[in-house]
Amino acid sequence: MPKSMDFDANRDGTNGIGLAIILTHPGPAAILNADGRVLTCNRRGEILRDLFSPDSSTGLSGIARTTLENGAPVTKAVEIRQENQVGSLDLTLLPVNDGRRVAVIGRDTSLELNLRTALADSRQRYKDFVDLSSDFTWETGTEGRFVFVSPTGALGYEARELVGAEPWSMMDAKEVQSGAKVFQTTVRVKDAEIWARRKDGSLACLVTSAMPIMGQEGQWNGARGVCHDVTEQRERDKALNRARNRERILTHVVRTFRDEMDPSNMLNVAAEALTRGLGTEACHIYRANLAEESGQAEFVRRGSFGLGGGEEEALEVLDGLDSSGLPQETEAGKWRVLAAAARYRRQINGAVLLWRSTDRGDWTDDDRLLIMDIANQIGIANEQIGQHERIITMSRTDSLTGLLNRRAFFDDMERRHKRLERSPQPSALLYVDLDNFKRVNDSHGHLRGDEALLVIKDILVNHTRPTDMVARLGGDEFAVWLEGANEAVAATKAQDFLDSGNRLRCFDGDPDHPLSMSIGLAVYDPATPESLEALTARADAAMYEAKHGGKSHFRVAPAAARQGGPSP
Repeated sequence: MPKSMDFDANRDGTNGIGLAIILTHPGPAAILNADGRVLTCNRRGEILRDLFSPDSSTGLSGIARTTLENGAPVTKAVEIRQENQVGSLDLTLLPVNDGRRVAVIGRDTSLELNLRTALADSRQRYKDFVDLSSDFTWETGTEGRFVFVSPTGALGYEARELVGAEPWSMMDAKEVQSGAKVFQTTVRVKDAEIWARRKDGSLACLVTSAMPIMGQEGQWNGARGVCHDVTEQRERDKALNRARNRERILTHVVRTFRDEMDPSNMLNVAAEALTRGLGTEACHIYRANLAEESGQAEFVRRGSFGLGGGEEEALEVLDGLDSSGLPQETEAGKWRVLAAAARYRRQINGAVLLWRSTDRGDWTDDDRLLIMDIANQIGIANEQIGQHERIITMSRTDSLTGLLNRRAFFDDMERRHKRLERSPQPSALLYVDLDNFKRVNDSHGHLRGDEALLVIKDILVNHTRPTDMVARLGGDEFAVWLEGANEAVAATKAQDFLDSGNRLRCFDGDPDHPLSMSIGLAVYDPATPESLEALTARADAAMYEAKHGGKSHFRVAPAAARQGGPSP
């Protein structure tokens, strides 16, 4: 670049060679006077008039004067704004040889500036996208080691700790081979999932995309890629899958025992479904009754499946249940036991016990959560079973005495009678009818009459066995079934009933009409089989014979007539 511009000294700078040079310059050009004002300019140089105006904030007029004083060229980059557009000029100020003028030549650098700005914006935008879409970026060299890692580091390591390290050194032992394929890849890899170890030793799941770096001659020079830490997402996915599996097992178990039509078998079905659903060796399900004396829950096993610990071991576990609602774990010999109390309206009404051999490992959190959910459902089922049993009991028993009622007695009689057809043993039916009971109600009232009926109940129950049946058929009529009793045994029982009748003296309506019992006895003999109707008719007839024959004694019905011998 010349230090000064040689103009004809006889020219004023507005014509001649100076003007020709200004007019032919493709960019902005002008001639300035000693004060820095524009004397003349080409068409593109019109913009310089404002820039070199004394009122301009650019200070270019002062720079022009300094150029003349120093006699040396000056370059200056300036920003220009036109119609909301920003541009830039590189200006070169050259002193003219006459010492009174300055030549200004400008080059429009707006395009270059815009390109540089766009490139910088693009680079920043790309960097932001990479930062948003990944947790860290990396690059490996020809030796397979990291040569670059994001400045923020990765997996708890600082970037300087990873640069120069082998990528597979932080891989989980099971992921070394798959990790090597990603960090030394020769093809593009998209969303490969690998497991690495953080600096603190915990596992991290990384979704990685990578591409190879190839040289001009096609040689492999390394790889670069991005990693996204999805550990939390994977943990949430696993937790969700476990919750879905628990829900599936719970739904299956509940649906299975809810579909069971027989309430007495419902808990057995639940125990089997739970054992198979959790893969345990055994399951025991208990119902709890509140003991009147101690007020403590007494557990009775009502459902079981599989082979687990003994009842003594189970009861020890049940004794450890508390009101916290949390499952209890213990070891009993070769068994690991997981137990949870079943509740209904916050009251313990049962328990669930799971048995697993000790060599199969500890119980998991999923096991604990599931048994709590199952125990809640078992608590509801226990209450429903109890309600069913209470309804059945009410429908089968006499409300005053608690004995079987007529319908229940004859239902059970029918089943026992069918068994007699296949048994060589006899049995006996006794009909018991109170004598003068109406006088008790008339003289002392119905409340006193109810007390008398309760005494009759005690007499009959106290002189029979658990295998026998005692029922109140209605009013002052009772019936007793003596299982496996022949005529001699039945007659002895009837006499025992009569002998205990002295307990009824306090209920007599008047001395001439004491309260007593008349008993009719009929024995079923397998040698002469008969229908249930025939048997009851013989007992009824014998009872009326005793009543009409003086009361307060028993009569034995004549044996059934032989009708072609016993049934085959």
